[in-house]
Amino acid sequence: MKIEEKNQLIDSITEELKGHNTIYVADISNLDAVDTFKLRKLCFNKNVKLAVVKNTLLKKAMEKTEKDLGELYEILKGPTSIMLSDTANAPAKLIREFRKNSDKPVLKGAYVEEMVFIGDEQLTMLSEMKSKEELVADVIALLQSPAKNVISGLLSGGQKITGILETLSEKSE
Repeated sequence: MKIEEKNQLIDSITEELKGHNTIYVADISNLDAVDTFKLRKLCFNKNVKLAVVKNTLLKKAMEKTEKDLGELYEILKGPTSIMLSDTANAPAKLIREFRKNSDKPVLKGAYVEEMVFIGDEQLTMLSEMKSKEELVADVIALLQSPAKNVISGLLSGGQKITGILETLSEKSE
């Protein structure tokens, strides 16, 4: 590969890394063609970009981004692929789902919303982490809950007062 082609590839990888706040580095080696096709199809369905990259090119691309990816440099050994997503827990859930039938992919590390996670043992925690959209939905539900309780109390209280007044008016007759 010529130097110009390598530089273009590095620039392309750099743009992809800059465009996503969720970057997973995994090992998908030793998957046969059928399993690789299944993994790529699952990634496509879950809106996760999957690419196999050379470690040296990936490291150079990581250095060009403005993100603090320095901790991930030491895991760039052996076969490497990257999974890019806009949802923080999507790649982790995808890996766990795929591993029900296979022992790969193995998580080497991840960069999620300015935090770095190293090692496959982080996979469970990453998959259970709530995405930004889920957190926003939880906050909205919490904010709506007190208002719903007040309205419910007012509506039920109004019925109680009416019932009490009717009972009192019947007794006075």
